[in-house]
Amino acid sequence: MSGAALGIEIVVVFFLALFLLHRYGDFRKQQRMVLFGTLLAWYLCFLIVFILPLDVSTTIYRQCKNEEHTAIPTVTSTVSNRTATNSSVSPTKSVSKVCYKPWSYIPDGIMPVFWRVVYWTSQCLTWLLLPFMQSYARSGGFSITGKIKTALIENAIYYGTYLLIFGSLLIYVAVHPQWHLSWYELQTIGITAANTWGLFLLVLLLGYGLVEIPRSYWNASRHGHLLIKTYFKAAKLMAEKADAEENLEDIMEEVRKISEAIKYNHPLRKYIDTILRKCPTDYQEKMGRNMDDYEDFDDKQNTYPSEKSLVKLHKQVIYAVQRHNRTRVQWQILLDEAFHLEDVAKNETSSSRQFVHSFAPAEPPGWINRYIYTPTVEWYWECMLRQWFYRVLAVVLSVFSVVVVWSECTFFSTRPVLSLFAVFIQLAEREYNYLYIEMACFITIFFLCTCVYSTVFRIRVFNYYYFASHHQTDAYSLQFSGMLFCRLTPPLCLNFLGLIHMDSAISHQQKEQTAYTSIMGSMRVLSFIANGFYIYYPMLIVILCIATYFSLGTRCLNLLGFQQFMGDNNMTSDLIDEGKELIRREKRKRQRVEDGENRRREWKERYGNQRDDYSARNRSTHSELKETNYSDTANASANRQAKYSRSSGRPERDRIELLQDAEPLDFNAEALSDDLESEMGRHAGGRYLSMSSSRSRIFDDV
Repeated sequence: MSGAALGIEIVVVFFLALFLLHRYGDFRKQQRMVLFGTLLAWYLCFLIVFILPLDVSTTIYRQCKNEEHTAIPTVTSTVSNRTATNSSVSPTKSVSKVCYKPWSYIPDGIMPVFWRVVYWTSQCLTWLLLPFMQSYARSGGFSITGKIKTALIENAIYYGTYLLIFGSLLIYVAVHPQWHLSWYELQTIGITAANTWGLFLLVLLLGYGLVEIPRSYWNASRHGHLLIKTYFKAAKLMAEKADAEENLEDIMEEVRKISEAIKYNHPLRKYIDTILRKCPTDYQEKMGRNMDDYEDFDDKQNTYPSEKSLVKLHKQVIYAVQRHNRTRVQWQILLDEAFHLEDVAKNETSSSRQFVHSFAPAEPPGWINRYIYTPTVEWYWECMLRQWFYRVLAVVLSVFSVVVVWSECTFFSTRPVLSLFAVFIQLAEREYNYLYIEMACFITIFFLCTCVYSTVFRIRVFNYYYFASHHQTDAYSLQFSGMLFCRLTPPLCLNFLGLIHMDSAISHQQKEQTAYTSIMGSMRVLSFIANGFYIYYPMLIVILCIATYFSLGTRCLNLLGFQQFMGDNNMTSDLIDEGKELIRREKRKRQRVEDGENRRREWKERYGNQRDDYSARNRSTHSELKETNYSDTANASANRQAKYSRSSGRPERDRIELLQDAEPLDFNAEALSDDLESEMGRHAGGRYLSMSSSRSRIFDDV
């Protein structure tokens, strides 16, 4: 079991990152480079979170091993009654500590290499590769070279700032000869600068998540509040959806004009074809019908757009189409959510205790819905148990939040130990309960990551950064989230190690360092950061939690004109009424569609058997008529052959072959059965019957 736990967690974390990427990204449409970069960034960050508890337990075991053979001198003084001035000292006793190896013990030498690879790969991604890939994915260039050129130009200021700061530091060190910084110390300064930037953003996101996550679960237990908020979202989303459709219409009109101006033999026509392939299918069909590619572009002296303007148009088309698809999918998801909440409100007063849906599910119910999650079980869960489950979960998360805030404000105190997380870990350390240590570390760091990462998923910077589930997140937002994860995870882990007093640079204790702390270097190189910023800045989390609790950020955004959900606002009430009317209208529309499908289904079930019987009777009648016509034709042919001696010649054989070829055209029963099922085939069947009968009479006369 020495390395099995590490291998299992590496595999599990990979599938977790892949699942989240599949939920938010689109494997079929988005570029492979974007998906790979985002997956790698998420995977490395999740690895740090899941593997760090194993590093803590292994470090505690190594510390115990170092103390195992340390002798503990015990001095006993024996005072004799006879010689009060003499004293005797008993010989020294050595008491050895018994250390138990943890089940997830990782051998020496593996963790430092592992952390070094994971950390520096994530830092290269967040500071170098992902910004470049972000600009590359958003570029509207038509070739790889053009996209790379655009990405380099956009990131010139970004990379230039880093080079300027780094060059200034080098010059400052060279000018002061009393500073003799080695490569290790320069590396530590770079790591400290990156972690300082990450900690600054970490406290902001953590202060919001510690309050908002418990409150969101508490509000989820209130069905009335949740339904009103859904109406509010519907009104805002409809406005955004209308704006996206209008924007798409304007851009498609511009594409149509340029497509009609640039003909098939123009040098820029290949760029137009690339743009058209990014347009929706219905717009492509409209533009294809209106095109006239028989005209040469040299026949008329028109002003044609430049390649630079086509690149800009290409970028606008990609953004407009993606935004239109996202709002359309989100609208359907929000409608289903609103209909479900209205069903819950109706079923709460139901006496049958069976959950009844307003609309039938699109897919047939599986065996789980038939045998386990029955309508009765669904009623008890949706109308009774779910709200209590969310309330209990909200209370538990609130307790965790209070413990985190208290520990963030007191983790620098080592005597006495005030950080509750440090108290829990030290109690388990005395008993060498490694499983409890790993579970406590994992739950703590998982809760911290949930508060931070969920805030990253909820952030929306206009329409440039926006996370949407059901494969509707664009490439720019995916890569931006990867950048944030890689910058937030290392300082978050250092902050966690400080909470449990495993970081000697903050706790100032002579303890065994974890392998993760060893690659970060000694923070004592910059003492004002290790002894000042890292200790006192996390205390600001108290102010941020208070501001989040009273929704100060929401109120400020509302004053600036960004409509937010606030119960005591007139504009919020108007949007709620508007959303309720929109949901009612969409519900009536969907109800009419479902009623029409039900009527067609009933009509088919009622008259389907009669049509089958009628087709069978006509089929039997057709066979009888066919045999009768064939016998009559044979008799007539025999009479004609006896009457005319020239009937054995070639003209007679041709007439017989024509008669045989004309025979299968008389398919009155088959055509009649098809006519009953298809309205379009009635007149055609009548024509076929008249033609077949007329042909037989012509041959009889001949």
